Amino acid sequence: MLYDADSFFTLGIAGRIGLVCLNLFLSALAMGLVWYACAGLKRVSRVLTALLVFWGFVWLSPQIYYLYYIAIFDGLPWQIVVKSPPRIADIVRVFSFTGNANLSAHGQGVLGWAMVLTALLRRRG
Repeated sequence: MLYDADSFFTLGIAGRIGLVCLNLFLSALAMGLVWYACAGLKRVSRVLTALLVFWGFVWLSPQIYYLYYIAIFDGLPWQIVVKSPPRIADIVRVFSFTGNANLSAHGQGVLGWAMVLTALLRRRG
C-alpha cells in the first residue's frame, strides 16, 4: 500500500481519530474562509483568493498540527515549527501531487483543489 510507512499509522486509534477530526475542522475552516472571502469577486480573483488562502494553510498549519502532537505525546518541546513561506514551486508540487508521497501532502493537494473548486462555484454577489 502506498501509505504503509506514513507516520499517521504510528498513532494509536484515539490519536488517529483526533487527527482526522483536526483535519476535517481545519479543512472546513479553510473552505469557509475561501467561500466568504470570494463573495463579490470575479472568477480570476476568486481563484487567486483560493490559492492565497491555500498558500497560507500550507505555510501556517504545521504549527497547529504540532500543537496537537504536543497534546498527545509526552515530552515534546514547545517550539515554533513554521518555517519560511512555501515557494510557488512547492505549491505547484502539492497541486500536481508530485511532491512528497504521503497522506499529508496528498491531503493538502486534495484540499487545494477543493478550495479552487469552491472559489469557482461561488457566485458573484
